[in-house]
Amino acid sequence: MKALKLFKREIKPVKRGNRGTFLSGAVSVPGIMLHVLAALLPVMIWAIYLFGLRALTVIAACVASSVGTEALITLILYKKPRVSDLTAVVSGVMLALTLPAAVPIWVALIGGVIAMVIKQLSGGAGKNFLNPALASRTVLMLIFGKMMIYTAPFTKLPLISNVSGDLAAETAMTALNDGRFPNEAVFDLLSGKCAGNMGEISALLIIIGGIFLLSRGIISYKIPASFLLTFAAVTYVFPRIDIDSSYALYSLISGGVLFAAVFMATDHTTTPCTTIGQVLFGIGCGGLTVIFRYSGLFYDGAYPAVLIMNELSRPLDLLAYRLTGPKTAKKKKKTEKKAEEKTEGEAQ
Repeated sequence: MKALKLFKREIKPVKRGNRGTFLSGAVSVPGIMLHVLAALLPVMIWAIYLFGLRALTVIAACVASSVGTEALITLILYKKPRVSDLTAVVSGVMLALTLPAAVPIWVALIGGVIAMVIKQLSGGAGKNFLNPALASRTVLMLIFGKMMIYTAPFTKLPLISNVSGDLAAETAMTALNDGRFPNEAVFDLLSGKCAGNMGEISALLIIIGGIFLLSRGIISYKIPASFLLTFAAVTYVFPRIDIDSSYALYSLISGGVLFAAVFMATDHTTTPCTTIGQVLFGIGCGGLTVIFRYSGLFYDGAYPAVLIMNELSRPLDLLAYRLTGPKTAKKKKKTEKKAEEKTEGEAQ
């Protein structure tokens, strides 16, 4: 019953500071995390359905190592484990969903450790300057990239032991990077019946999760909208495959663009808190994703783009303040002056 109360909230925006999460009182950190987990639950269930209990094992490994590492580090630093805010659980789940089901279990365990070390080195929850799950995933791809085997749905995978490379299947992103359309139909990419990372393949479930978070006031539409619109516009105007308008659609529902826009780029701590900053942040994410994909620097490009823009969050907020801050302050001062004159007039 206590957990259910955390879902109760008024529709008020979440206020954020420079490097920390400052709540309006309408929602708590555990409440935000529970909302995110609820939005991710259909994605997790679908991944387990497509890839079997191996997917559940990978998710459990990432969550267990994340929670265990955070508990150990906070026990050493603060003499008391701090895991009740559920941030470690969410980081573990998000990390797992950016990995293929066939990833070695020991790599998933290492990923959870890396994520929490990065988080705690930054000062802990609300102070990290990089998304822990994304940063960990990037490290894993750099070190263990050749072990990331993508398998087709309903392939029988071992529960714990390593997956044979013979089971590898081509992903939609591989086809797009090679300059050709994927073998899967649009509906298969929307529903998730294709090879890929566990949380990225079902575009429809990601969209539903995003709508849920938007309706509950947990995230704002500004970053996802500017991210996806920028990406879609650039890929539509400059398609890599002839002059085919469907290239933009295939690019949008393939790889990690949707997952990154809805769940990664909306992280409260590592993104701007001003309207202009959020819009510029999303535009930067969308533009960098296209550049990385077209240049071949990264297999997907969405996750590195978000990480780079994480580092620009503070400068973007400062830019937004320079553009709007003085006007707002001047308007506020003028309003206060009128209020004082009105009070003086009534007193007389």
